[in-house]
Amino acid sequence: MFLPALAWGAARFLIVRTPVTHADAIVMLSGSATFRERARHVARLYNEGRASRVLLTNDNLRSGWSESEQRNPFYYERAINELREAAVPAEKIEVSMDPILGTYDEAWVVRLYCERHQIRSIVVVTSGYHSRRALWTFRKVFSGSGIEVSMDPVDAGIDTPPASTWWLKSFGWEMVPKEYAKLGCYWLNLR
Repeated sequence: MFLPALAWGAARFLIVRTPVTHADAIVMLSGSATFRERARHVARLYNEGRASRVLLTNDNLRSGWSESEQRNPFYYERAINELREAAVPAEKIEVSMDPILGTYDEAWVVRLYCERHQIRSIVVVTSGYHSRRALWTFRKVFSGSGIEVSMDPVDAGIDTPPASTWWLKSFGWEMVPKEYAKLGCYWLNLR
């Protein structure tokens, strides 16, 4: 009984939410393994009127083979398709084409994009387990910019296991402990 509660608590600690009623843009962070759940969540927020535009980042990774396109599309292209299927108009979706290498790099690319396009507030969408580190990193990078950063992570269940059972899935063991290691590295390097 104690170990499942501890596992649940460890996963829940990683998940933070600072919802906002409205922002200038919804920013969907890259994540090849979780692009579907992130895109669906972004589409829901957009369709609820939380922002008038969506910004995607480019991790420069290609997905699997697409029969219809006869190529391996980039994950941001797959995310665009998911968003469009969920009624987000193509003209409301923007992609920052600067390739990113990680969350810190992604935060800087998004900050520069926001500054160039006079975006004053964003709501960041990422996977739940990534939300604490992502929010902390974005707020560090955006400090002094005057741009408001909030977080609305995806609920687990489509591509990521729920907090109550992550420890029963091999993918969960890949996600939660790895996220704690990354959180520690970011904290040591970005203090």
